[in-house]
Parts: sequence; structure tokens; C-alpha cells
Amino acid sequence: VIFPGGTGVSPRDVTPEATKLVIEKELPGISHAMVARSLAVTDMAMLSRAVCGFKAKTLIINLPGSAKGAVECFGFIKNSISHAVALLTDNKELVANTHRLIQGTAGESRVKLTNVADRNRKSPFPMLEVDDAVNVIIREGTPSLEIEVIPFEEAMNRILAEDIYAEEPVPAFPASIKDGYAVKASNGDGERIVRNVAAAGDQPFEEELQNGEAIRISTGAPIPPGADAVVQVEDTVIVKRSADDNQEEVIQINVIPEKGQDIRTVGSDVEKDSRVLKKYERITAAYIGVLAMLGKTEVKVVRRKTIGLLSTGNELKQPDEPLKPGQIRDCNKYTLRHLLKRYSYYSVDCGIAKDEPNCVKSALEKAFSANDIVISTGGVSMGEYDILKRVLAEDFDALIHFGRVNMKPGKPTTFATLNYEGKFKMFFGLPGNPVSCGVTCLLFVIPTLRYLERSRVYEFPVVSVQVSPGPLTNNDERPEYHRVMISRDTSGSLIAESTGNQISSRLNSLVGANGLAIVTKPVENAERCGMLLGRRGRVMTQESVPSSYQAILFDNLM
Repeated sequence: VIFPGGTGVSPRDVTPEATKLVIEKELPGISHAMVARSLAVTDMAMLSRAVCGFKAKTLIINLPGSAKGAVECFGFIKNSISHAVALLTDNKELVANTHRLIQGTAGESRVKLTNVADRNRKSPFPMLEVDDAVNVIIREGTPSLEIEVIPFEEAMNRILAEDIYAEEPVPAFPASIKDGYAVKASNGDGERIVRNVAAAGDQPFEEELQNGEAIRISTGAPIPPGADAVVQVEDTVIVKRSADDNQEEVIQINVIPEKGQDIRTVGSDVEKDSRVLKKYERITAAYIGVLAMLGKTEVKVVRRKTIGLLSTGNELKQPDEPLKPGQIRDCNKYTLRHLLKRYSYYSVDCGIAKDEPNCVKSALEKAFSANDIVISTGGVSMGEYDILKRVLAEDFDALIHFGRVNMKPGKPTTFATLNYEGKFKMFFGLPGNPVSCGVTCLLFVIPTLRYLERSRVYEFPVVSVQVSPGPLTNNDERPEYHRVMISRDTSGSLIAESTGNQISSRLNSLVGANGLAIVTKPVENAERCGMLLGRRGRVMTQESVPSSYQAILFDNLM
């Protein structure tokens, strides 16, 4: 049972006291976890008095009253709730399973490392083209049918799961479009007595406007009864001021107004019962504004898949740890986390796994138990410690759909699916080189996440560009996804400039890039990348390049 609200210090905040009267024992660790984690977000968390505990087989939790605070705090404790309930209900199987996961004793891996001299010299996985690999992933994924209701302010970049209809017209009253004077159009031009003032937010007048009168009116104010036109202030002059010289008593109208001039009629923006927003559209800032305008404070959206990020490698250390010879800091996870966040997808850290079968198996068990999709970096190439594919196949009975892609960087990219604890899981094994990791996330992971949440457009657009200066070179048989900075020249044409050295370990080649130029093996005297294809090079863009005729190629996330 979850009680949001009433946990502060105001006189009416009595939820903790009421909870203490009901529970048999407190669980202060839950309350402490919420406060401790919340203090990293806001100092105001120290004012929380939330109480958590249980009565018989019921877990009772207090949460903050604000929607943001409640959601954040629930996120901090949600992974422990199921275990607490399992303990309270004496579900021995679930309790034992959780303990095995925590202790890493869920069983040893079936994978046995072979002598390095006996390892494969050739990959057993056929090489797929990038487009074919994307199609394989899409074929295996099923767009989500699950729906969740969230506050409209938190719905940015989510996919609507319902059509939105207007329950009332907008505007609900005839309103002025401009600052000026409400008048009777039939009175024509000439002098008017300024009788009153109507400001935005005022209650509509009850007394009807008479001939020869005007009411000073501001933008958005209700049109007074009897008025049928608004004359903007620029088309008037003052004829007579009040005795204190502060008010207008008589004005001169210099134009002949037309009936309905500068008036928003009832429902002129949005008609009552009309469909305003369509199901499965991506919510943008403008959508948020429309929802606010309609008073739609909660909205149904497609539930997103939960994502876990796992790093593998004996050499990896956290960014804040000192390095010993042979060690490097784990930059891939942080690149991926914020690349996903760039497109409004959020992930959880599943740690770093050593290149040992038992360690990899244990880390994957924890990751799969808490997430729908697991993304790992490293361990998928041909090295003697690259064991991820074997662990997936032998320990999880995973189906590895592909383990090599014809691209540079990113050749060892791996995709697998499996059932874990009765639930369908997807796995992306991205290469360990930092650039390979980022490029393959853009090409495979982001489109998949968009597809799974029913986005109408899930792939990045492809545009033609001219490379400046000079051609991009690629001496590999594999197409290279060259990091470039796209801009527009003085003639309006798209141009792409290389970010420099493209070696897959050089993360700086992604800095400043907003596109990936697809560069094939060069041909003699080629002036543009991709001339082998008989056309200018294709570029998969990450960010919008301003252009009216290109606008359809870019969605609101880019």
C-alpha cells in the first residue's frame, strides 16, 4: 500500500503519524534510502518524514506528495519492494532466487575457456549488411502494447497511447486578438466615449455596449456584450483625457471596422469534442502546451522498455578511480547513457563484469532480472577473453541472430534474444572500442527503442551531402561510417566536414559530429564520397540541418 503526500512539516501533514498507528514494525531503511537519494536532487528532501513498515503481510510505504518526488522516490526503492513482499508473504522461491542473485551463487557458467591455441580463427557468424541487421532486430521486436499514465509535464518525447479530444472549446468565450477598443462595427469610424476597460482574466461584462461607446480591451480579454469588432490602438487617437490626465474619456477611430475584426470566436482555436492530438504521435513541447491548454494533466503513453548498461573487461575502472598500468576508465557506459538520454531514453548501470564466464553470467543474470533490454560493451570480438556470445548461448539458451556486421567501425556488433524468468529479453553486444560503441548505438539501438515504443518514424533520415574539403578515404572493403559535421554552404547545399582521425578508439572523432557519412572503398578521382554508387555520399544525420525542403527528413528528437 502506497500513500503519497502528507509527509512534510505543515500542520496538515499527518500521514507518518497515521501510518505508525497501523504498522506492526517499521522499515526505516526504505525511508532512509529515499531521503539519502533525494538529497542528491534537492536539499528540501531533509524535510521528509516518510514512514515505511508492514502489518501482517502488507507492506506500507509513504511517498512525497509531489508527482516528481513520488516518482523519483519510488524509483529509488522499487527494486527492493518485490523482495520485501516475497519475504512478507513467505514466497521461498522468490526469496531464494533473489539471494542467489545478490550473492552471485546462481550456479557456475557452463562455458569453459579453451586453450588460446584452440580458439576460432574465423568467426562462425555470417557477415550481415547494416540494413539487413536492422531488419533482423525489427523482426524480432514487438512494439509495446503496455500503457502507463504519467503527469503531462513528464511526457516530453514519449509516444501518446490515446487520441486526445477537447472537452471544451478554445477559446471558451469570444476574445480580443489585439490591444485596442471593443466597438460596434455598424457605428463606423469617428469618436467614441471610452466607457470601461476589459483586461485578460476579467469576468465578462453583463451590461451591453451602446452606440457611440467603446471599451478599452487587452489581448485575450472577453469581448463585451454588444461589441462585434476590435480596433487596434494604433488606429486611434485620444480626443479627451480625464481631469487627472491619466485616463482616456473620448477617442477617435481612424478606420472603419469590419464585423468580427480581430476577434477570436468560441472554438476558433479548438472545437469542442474535436480530436486535437493523435495516438502514437511523439509528444513535443508544443504537445505539452496543448495538453496544458486543454486541462489534460495526465496522459496515457506507451510504456518504454527498461534498459540496463553492462561493461565488460578486466582492464576497466570507474572514472573516479586511479589507474594502474594496463587499466583504462570505463567511458563507454557514460557515452551510451548520455547518448540514450540525448534521445530521451533512460538506463540503469549494471556494473562492470570481469572477463570470466562466472562473472559475466552473474552480471547478465542481474541485468536481465531487472531490465527488458541489456546493452553490453566489449567481449564480442575474437579475443581469447571475448566470451559474451558463448555465455549467452550456453548459459541462457539465447538465440544469437547475428554476430558480425559489414561496417567500420562496429564489425563485432551482436544481437540476441532470450527468455529469462518467463519474459522476453533483447540483448545488444556492442564493441568495446569507444567510437564503435557510439556508432552502433546510433545505428541499431536507438531505432529499435523508437520502434518498440511505436514511434511512426524510427530510423534516422538519409540525406545527400558534398564533402568539404576533398574526398573521404576508406581503404577497407567494409563501408565506413565516417563521423562528420554537417552544415550548409552559401548556395544552400549540405556539406560535410570530417572530424579528423577516424580510428575506432579515438572518441574525439564523435565530438562535434552530427552525422555519419557512409564511405565506400574509394575509386580513382572520386570527388565525393560514395561515387562508386553513382551518387553523392549518404549521411545519416543525428541533428537537424535547417532547411525547408529537408524538414520532412528530421523528426522532433533530432
